[in-house]
Amino acid sequence: MLRITDARTGEPTDATPARRGLTRVEAHVPRPDTTGLRVLLVADVLVRALEISGTPVWTVLTGTEGRAELRARSTALGIRPFEDERDSGSGLGEAQVLRVCAPESGAADSVGEDDGAGRDETASGLRVEVAPADADSGVADDDERASALRLALLACPRREPLRLDEAALTDAEGTLRRWRGAVATWATRPSGPIPDPVRQQLRAAWEDDLDVPAVLAVLRKVETSGTVPDGARFETYAYADRLLGLELTRDIGRETLA
Repeated sequence: MLRITDARTGEPTDATPARRGLTRVEAHVPRPDTTGLRVLLVADVLVRALEISGTPVWTVLTGTEGRAELRARSTALGIRPFEDERDSGSGLGEAQVLRVCAPESGAADSVGEDDGAGRDETASGLRVEVAPADADSGVADDDERASALRLALLACPRREPLRLDEAALTDAEGTLRRWRGAVATWATRPSGPIPDPVRQQLRAAWEDDLDVPAVLAVLRKVETSGTVPDGARFETYAYADRLLGLELTRDIGRETLA
């Protein structure tokens, strides 16, 4: 089961209640800057992790100025749409609320806010904090390199501040190119199941406070493993990409068609 560290208490907590029901993932993004993109990306991956486990999810976006710009940038980054406004009077009866925010927004922008239904929105739910991110000029603005930016943002633990430069983006581009090429090659080999230890390592990584860097580390081990057959490597990467959203299977068949 996915466990998330609640930033208010510092304690790991089940992301879904024992009696599974609708979970609301609320991304609080004050501005469409690199930090805002990082917050929304973490929320996107959190939703993917919940959906893999079979949890029904309702996604909402709050606190945003420059919403059109954020929509365009997040779409390029492969982030699935979040609802524009929270309908606090909808009566959907969600069993859990996960609020993803940067520390300053969680502390300054939501403390004591009333959600429109007479509730203090900080009084319930889990707070998932994401450290600020910054980028050198032009690094985060090139849609042609959006997949590499997604990988570079995911490669750093979410609670650590991040500064992206050209070298980091170039390194992410190289990793994506290599992995996509390898996946396209492995797809031509006889299929094989994901080895149970590998599947367990992947699940243990993302269910431990959404540790995406640990998921990436498992993929690196599989890439160079001398014991995992190519068909099983393909299945492993395709499975992990349900969480990562890096389009690792994108190049399958491209050389053949060419």
